[in-house]
Amino acid sequence: MAKTNRRMPAEWEPQEGVLLCFPHNGNDWPGKFKAIQWAFVEFIKKVSAFETVFLVIADEKQQDRVATMLDIAHVDLNRIQFINHKTNRSWMRDSGPIIVKNGNQREALNFNFNGWAKYHNYQLDRHVPEKVSKTLITPLTQVMYKGKPVVLEGGALEVNGQGTLLTTEECLLDPKIQVRNPGLTKADYEAIFKEYLGVTNTIWLGHGITGDDTHGHIDDLARFINEDTIVTVIETNPEDVNFKPLQDNLKRLKEAKLENGNSPNVVTLPMPKPVYFDHIRLPASYANFLIINQCVLVPVFNDVNDRVALNILAECFPDREVIGIHAIDLIWGFGTLHCLSQQIPK
Repeated sequence: MAKTNRRMPAEWEPQEGVLLCFPHNGNDWPGKFKAIQWAFVEFIKKVSAFETVFLVIADEKQQDRVATMLDIAHVDLNRIQFINHKTNRSWMRDSGPIIVKNGNQREALNFNFNGWAKYHNYQLDRHVPEKVSKTLITPLTQVMYKGKPVVLEGGALEVNGQGTLLTTEECLLDPKIQVRNPGLTKADYEAIFKEYLGVTNTIWLGHGITGDDTHGHIDDLARFINEDTIVTVIETNPEDVNFKPLQDNLKRLKEAKLENGNSPNVVTLPMPKPVYFDHIRLPASYANFLIINQCVLVPVFNDVNDRVALNILAECFPDREVIGIHAIDLIWGFGTLHCLSQQIPK
């Protein structure tokens, strides 16, 4: 492969804004759709207090309705840039482009979203990267490997901006369940990460948390909070189904090395007590936080560990405001703040 100057910036690096998509598909939150829209308004309000929100909306009719809701909630509409494009879903972390630096320029990467290799209605989502890249006036590159399109979601990738990436074997290497790229090996993925993201060192964790519709996304498990520190969720109840896989991930992180050969600092975050709705265990995790300029937004679940998680993350980010956002309704869609957003580096 040709040498490139690409580098995927870490999430804490300066951002121009955050890409969000206002929910319009009630099927993602059956029975809670009205509540979701107001929860989303609150999410937009928090982000827009610190930077621009690039907000994908289905059409002008929805734009008018959303603008009215934002106005009622005292959101500064000058901080909102609407992008008119109909989507299947609102999960911008996965269907949106990943913006990298290529030398001194920005480049948008299209990782060929295919509904997590699970759902069939994703054709509208496939065009999100093209629409966003045109809005940002940023060149768009289709990610290819050995002549074939590569399917990857942003929720599967976590970087420190210096050459190390975290991902999971469950998401990318399972030979039977939600197979994104049949036949690709660890070596193949690491070649792709190097070519497109500037990654020279990959740390492979094992399994994700139960209830995760994506089959093992890293952003519910372990996150970089600076170049050499990783926070990872652990379950303290040995009877819980998450206990063993999360202990295995913790062990792997403690044995891992960064791109410079040093061991990472590892900080543990608790899990909330199991969250159920309609007899379904939902993938509630404090690791699904979003880092923005001067702030970290953290999903909270009306749980005794909310305060514990917020305190730990406040210590991790001493120079940023750490704000909890109620996510009991959002998690019914099988994801929260990080899954719904994609940062746009400056």
